[in-house]
Amino acid sequence: MTGDKPKARLPRGFLDRSETEIVAQHRMLETIKQAFELYGFEGLETPFVEYTEALGKFLPDLDRPNEGVFSFQDDDEQWLSLRYDLTAPLARHVAEHFDAIPKPYRSYRAGYVFRNEKPGPGRFRQFMQFDADIVGAASVAADAEVCMLMADTLDRLGLAGQYVVKVNNRKVLDGVMEACGLAGADKAGQRLTVLRAIDKLDRLGADGVRLLLGSGRKDESGDFTKGAGLGADAIERILAYVSFEAAPHEGGDRMTFWEKLFGTWQDVVGDSETGREGIAELHTIMRLCTAAGYGQDRVRADPSVVRGLEYYTGPVYEAELTFPVQNEDGQTVRFGSVAGGGRYDGLVGRFRSEPVPATGFSIGVSRLFSALQLVKSPLLEGTAKPGPVVVLVLDRENIAEYQAHVAALRNAGIRAELYLGASGMKAQMKYADRRRSPIALIQGSNEREAGEIQIKDLIAGAKAAESIASNAEWKAARPAQVSVPVAEMVERVREILASHFG
Repeated sequence: MTGDKPKARLPRGFLDRSETEIVAQHRMLETIKQAFELYGFEGLETPFVEYTEALGKFLPDLDRPNEGVFSFQDDDEQWLSLRYDLTAPLARHVAEHFDAIPKPYRSYRAGYVFRNEKPGPGRFRQFMQFDADIVGAASVAADAEVCMLMADTLDRLGLAGQYVVKVNNRKVLDGVMEACGLAGADKAGQRLTVLRAIDKLDRLGADGVRLLLGSGRKDESGDFTKGAGLGADAIERILAYVSFEAAPHEGGDRMTFWEKLFGTWQDVVGDSETGREGIAELHTIMRLCTAAGYGQDRVRADPSVVRGLEYYTGPVYEAELTFPVQNEDGQTVRFGSVAGGGRYDGLVGRFRSEPVPATGFSIGVSRLFSALQLVKSPLLEGTAKPGPVVVLVLDRENIAEYQAHVAALRNAGIRAELYLGASGMKAQMKYADRRRSPIALIQGSNEREAGEIQIKDLIAGAKAAESIASNAEWKAARPAQVSVPVAEMVERVREILASHFG
């Protein structure tokens, strides 16, 4: 730079947050933590920075460590990266302390993660996640626990009846692919195209997905997306699998309902052992959830869930909020996913010779917070703190006495501050208003000589001002303002605060 001052601006993809947002989000996080602890999960904190090689093969290669993650070289020329998620650091921690950790190990973590990606609407480079994971349990009973925990957490947040936890299985999808002749490394690209097509089922419907599974699809703008190039039989097999909707109102006997659903899936996977194993695992998860009282209106199998398939090795799940919102185009759509996860048996095992099973899920904190704001959740109401009691400074030479008043309030547990600016009384009162102060304390020379201090109730004063017509009338009435002995100051301030805030 050549002497010019820097421009005050945020980096793209990052946000500042106000105290009101921080307090409201803290209340939400505390509620989530209580749900996790009820299930026996324990807190863990990992650093923002990890060795890049520890982030896993599903994340950027060491040959180009800044692809997707923020990376830098340490003074020993080791590549370090800001964590991309909270799962890879957990895997590193478990592997590093494997013998000391009780297994199965239930942990929760909350913190910011970083993505070196192009920012856009609703897409940030720094955002918070809240994860819960079970490491060391191979049984799908652990996956059922995670699904039930997702449901209970959303209930605690005031979203009962407005969500569904959808469950699928990577093995079933692999089995469908095998039955369609898409097994093997040489078919990897085609499989990915199929999975991307399935992922668009909610938006495009069965007819749109059919086109993407075949030769391709032209959208409303005329843009053409090349399809997977499957034959008619393979397309119908896949659609038979993904189009079965497990609607909550169907079937009085829940287990009979799931028998019917999984029976149709057996036909789709054909002779694939992998596919049949995945169906059996899903059946077990649904049986466990049903036995615990979680109906298909809360937790249900859904073939459309295809999240993170290169990452997960078994069951995958997603918590979707079902209430309607307006998208950027003004269309009415579901709010969508706020949490998701699955089984990732290979991640911890990267660091050790023996396999280490693991399963868990991650909550998108910012997105969930937005959802709670939209439904006007009582959890977020009243989270704005009142400002501090402001002690005005009218005589600079007596500032020590004003400081003593502030100290007396603080010692009584009352939030208070001394005005530290250089302005006069009128500006100080404006400052108190901008600080959302409920009370201003005023002591001039006359009050000091009398051993008194004026207490101005700014909340009551604002209400009274609505019914006072003129400035002269205001000065004559001096509403919500009283002089008290300094010895009674703390008690009178406490009474006024209690009258407004309980």
